[in-house]
Amino acid sequence: MSLRTTVDGRYYQVASPRSLGERLTVAARKRIYADFVKYCHPSPDDRILDVGVSDVINEAANMLERKYPHQERITAVGIGEGDGFYAAFPKVAYHRIEANRPLPFAAKSFDIAVSNAVLEHVGSEQHQGLFVNEMVRVANQVFITVPNRYFPVEHHTAIPLLHFWTSTFRLACRCLGKAEWADERNLILMLHKQLTELVPEGVDSAVGYTGIMLGRFSSNLFLYIDSSTETQPARVHDQ
Repeated sequence: MSLRTTVDGRYYQVASPRSLGERLTVAARKRIYADFVKYCHPSPDDRILDVGVSDVINEAANMLERKYPHQERITAVGIGEGDGFYAAFPKVAYHRIEANRPLPFAAKSFDIAVSNAVLEHVGSEQHQGLFVNEMVRVANQVFITVPNRYFPVEHHTAIPLLHFWTSTFRLACRCLGKAEWADERNLILMLHKQLTELVPEGVDSAVGYTGIMLGRFSSNLFLYIDSSTETQPARVHDQ
C-alpha cells in the first residue's frame, strides 16, 4: 500500500460515505472545480495533468475526473498502483511516479497541471518548492489547492479550532490517537502566506480562498500560476 493510498484512506475515514463530512467535502470540491475552470479556462483540446490522484473512489475524490467532460485529455499521476483509479476512469492515462522526484515529462508537455490536497503531504517546505516548480516546468498553467489551516475544523482529523496553533494541535493529536498527523512528514498545515512564498520568480500568479467560502476561514486555498510567459516579475494577487 502506498503512502498516498494510506493518507487518502485515513482522510476519508473522516469524510465517510453519506456523512456530513463527505457532503461538505463534495461541496468544497465542486467550488474548487468551478475556480479551476474560472482561472484556467480549459478547452477541449487542452492537455491536462492531474498530479496526485486518489485510489480511494467515492463521491468526493478525483473531482476533476468526475466533472471534466473530456477525460481522454487528462493524464493522471500518483504514487500508488492506480488499479482503482483506472477502473473508475478508464479514459484517463495513468502513470505511477515516485514521491519527491521529477515528473517524467518534458518541459511544457501540458497546457494545464492541477493538484488537489497533495502539496500539504510532500514532507517538507523544500519538497513543496520542488513540487510547485516541477508543475510549472511541465505546464503553461498550474492550479494547486490545499486545505486552509484556518478552516474551523481540521480536514484530516476533524479536530476543531485547536489546529490554529501547532502546540495544541500536536497535543490533541497525541491524546486522540492521531499522532501521525502531528508529524510534518505526513501533514503541513497550510496558510495563505505559505502558498504565496512558493510562487516562482517571473510568473503571473494568484493566491486565494476556495471551497466552502468563509473569508479567511474558508475551507481551502488555491495557488494559480501562469508560466506561459516567464519574463516579468511575479505578480501575486490576493483573492
